[in-house]
This record gives sequence, structure tokens and C-alpha cells, in this order.
Amino acid sequence: MTTYTPGLHILATFTAPLTHLTDTDGCRTLFDALIDELGLAKVGETYHAFPNGGFTAVVCLTESHVSIHTWPEFGVATFDVFLSNFQRNNEAKVRLFYARTLSHFDATEQTRHELTR
Repeated sequence: MTTYTPGLHILATFTAPLTHLTDTDGCRTLFDALIDELGLAKVGETYHAFPNGGFTAVVCLTESHVSIHTWPEFGVATFDVFLSNFQRNNEAKVRLFYARTLSHFDATEQTRHELTR
């Protein structure tokens, strides 16, 4: 019997400078570049900026999704990335997507949970 592990899901909370937590366009540029670099396939996306400058972004991928929600008034963001292992192991890509997001936001990790699905 062959077993299947659907993939790695990272869920995190981080703090970051206000300028990064309000930069919707910078986040979109980062996510698009990472999706291209990692050979992922985008199937839909929503970016929404709030009056306080915070934003929400969800990008649906054939491999699954990535999302971020920012609260600049508290200096915090939540982030998650999940990539399916269907046809190939994407765990390294999940970890790289997360690491590059932290770097882009000049973030300090507060919590991080890795779920092997």
C-alpha cells in the first residue's frame, strides 16, 4: 500500500515595521516573484487594503494557497502557506516561501506551527 502525505502547512504570526505591514503592492510583487521562481501555478488572488493601511491577501494555487493578514495598528501579521505534495515533495518550497516572506517584511517571528498534512 502506498501512503500519501498531502504536504507541509506553515502557520505563523510575526511582527514587522509599519511600512511593510501597509505595503500591499510590495507583498503582491514578492508573492508573484516567489510563485514564478518556485514554479507554482496561480489560479486566483485577492488583495484588499483596509482604511487603516492594513491588508489581506489570499493567493490560490494549483498546489494550494498562501495568505497574509496585517494589522499595522498592532505591528503584527498572520501568514500561512500550504503546498500539496501531489506529484512532488514541496516541503522545501514551503519553507523557502516562508523564509523569504519573513525577510521581505523584516519580520520577527512570534509563533510558527508546521503541520504535516
